[in-house]
Amino acid sequence: MSLYRNRLPQLADNVFLTDGGCETTYIFHEGKELPYFALFDLLKSEEGRAWLQSYYARYMAIAKSNGTGFILESPTWRANPDWAAKLGYSQAALDAANAQAIDVMRTLRDHAMAKDGGKAQPIVISGCLGPRGDGYDPGQIMTATEAEEYHSAQIRVFAASQADMVSAMTMTNAEEAIGIARAAASAGIPSAISFTLETDGKLPTGQSLRDAIETVDDETDGSPAYFCINCAHPTHFTTMLANDGDWLLRLRGIRANASKRSHAELDEATDLDDGDPVQLGREYLAIRRHAPWINVLGGCCGTDHRHVEQIGHCCASAAG
Repeated sequence: MSLYRNRLPQLADNVFLTDGGCETTYIFHEGKELPYFALFDLLKSEEGRAWLQSYYARYMAIAKSNGTGFILESPTWRANPDWAAKLGYSQAALDAANAQAIDVMRTLRDHAMAKDGGKAQPIVISGCLGPRGDGYDPGQIMTATEAEEYHSAQIRVFAASQADMVSAMTMTNAEEAIGIARAAASAGIPSAISFTLETDGKLPTGQSLRDAIETVDDETDGSPAYFCINCAHPTHFTTMLANDGDWLLRLRGIRANASKRSHAELDEATDLDDGDPVQLGREYLAIRRHAPWINVLGGCCGTDHRHVEQIGHCCASAAG
């Protein structure tokens, strides 16, 4: 049974941390291969599961040390039919992997709560899903109806598990986001929609973030619990946050890249640009000072525990 599905604690004012760029951490820091960025494939081996548990535990410790809540995003960003088929997964095996991912998250949360005698800060389990295609390029855009049908299987697995919510990461277009939000609402599980932004602060389709958020809300009766930004550096979108409007209040999360590079540059890079963790923490603090309701904070490409430590240090201490 989920703990927070009917009342997500991050919708209050407290800061919630989450992890960093798990795929780039595994590839560049561990020096290991990760075909198609499919981190969920690690679940099939004892070694892979151990690495995932260690990876998340490190971030949970950062949240604990800063007195913040934490969101456990499952390693299932690539666990949809198109990407899984490239790795030889059947639909049944894919469903099992998605369920197993949530079970690993549940075990981590249970251990943290038991260790702290039930006094741990809130830990939310989120079933993470990604786009059908590439997180940088919208490619062939599905209709909202097609997207709802496509993503429903993964969302139904999450809804039948102890996941508290689902998070759609690196959404490149509003139509796919609409379909995911509708599928989550139909399954009875809250959703968060996180959009990829380019260096101009717009979606890869050229749509403004404001228009994307308002379009999704209009087409889903406002069903997402909140919206986020990920896979962009703060310098790409902070000026946009100076705008006014109800749409901005719907934005509650940021998982920024460490690098200021464009997606095209990142796609071609053979090195890891991990930026400046200290500066990134300060940039998050500046965002929080301007928009204090943005309280779900983590990292995306190139970030690791160092960046989240700085984000937590800056933003949690400021919140206190």
